[in-house]
Amino acid sequence: MAKAFASQGDMSEKKITFDEVGEGLYAFTAEGDPNSGVIIGDETVMIVEAQATPRLAEKVIERVRSVTDKPISHVVLTHYHAVRVLGASAYRADNIIMSDAARGMVAERGQEDWDSEFQRFPRLFEGHESIPGLTWPTATFSNSMTVYLGNRRVDIKHIGRAHTAGDAIIHVPDQNVMFTGDIVEDHSACYCGDGYFADWGKTLDNILAYDVDAIAPGRGGALIGKDAVNRAIQSTRDFVESTYRPAARVAARGGSLKEAWDAVRAACDPKFADYAIYEHCLPFNVSRAYDEARGIAHPRIWTDKRDLEMWEELQG
Repeated sequence: MAKAFASQGDMSEKKITFDEVGEGLYAFTAEGDPNSGVIIGDETVMIVEAQATPRLAEKVIERVRSVTDKPISHVVLTHYHAVRVLGASAYRADNIIMSDAARGMVAERGQEDWDSEFQRFPRLFEGHESIPGLTWPTATFSNSMTVYLGNRRVDIKHIGRAHTAGDAIIHVPDQNVMFTGDIVEDHSACYCGDGYFADWGKTLDNILAYDVDAIAPGRGGALIGKDAVNRAIQSTRDFVESTYRPAARVAARGGSLKEAWDAVRAACDPKFADYAIYEHCLPFNVSRAYDEARGIAHPRIWTDKRDLEMWEELQG
């Protein structure tokens, strides 16, 4: 290869923040690294997103213990990606929840995704030797399910494809707060390598319809207040559309993946080059946009081998 993936050289420590986004609701964020969410009920706690390893999950648990000593009973995983799910064992929760589609993707491509992500982004797998294996849910849902943490109602729903086929959102009605996973990002690049460009905007519209007061996004800072929420949803929409349209134009005229890469960079670099993990995501985003524009409806499985082949092609 001419050079390594940008993420392979990203070894800098990220500053952790822990923001209250509603009463008893918290966003664990880390400058563009994967976020987690915390929902405190009457008797127990629900975690949203597990982190990539049990060691990294302990950082979330440390922050939870700074605000409550209630046991963690539930872990909700918004999708199947390794950096979100492989730390689940640290919480010792009896209930691990995914959508049916997300569980199916663990079965179909969970190990390949783990191998691929570990190669691409080693820093996010601190303590990888502590991962006991693939994370499997104890409960799944097709369209929606409701969990009661005592009197606190938590609605978990699949409202459309975006970042993956099985994305879930978590809505807490008593505070009108949502945890969106990677459907919404804030000043952080969307990872679109397993995404559905044609559906993403409609799924964002479905989130807008909730008119929430705060969002804990998949990456980036907590979004508190409707202005912040609407801004992040619009910037996410702009990122996704600005990635797809140039690649689709190249694909329509029979151009190459490298030409699509150049076209997407020309459109996106001026607007998004300062976003967290922008360079990390870009090659995978271009590849998926180019595939979808050529009629490949469902994302192909990324493997550590395919990653390298794609990167070599983009390097010319």
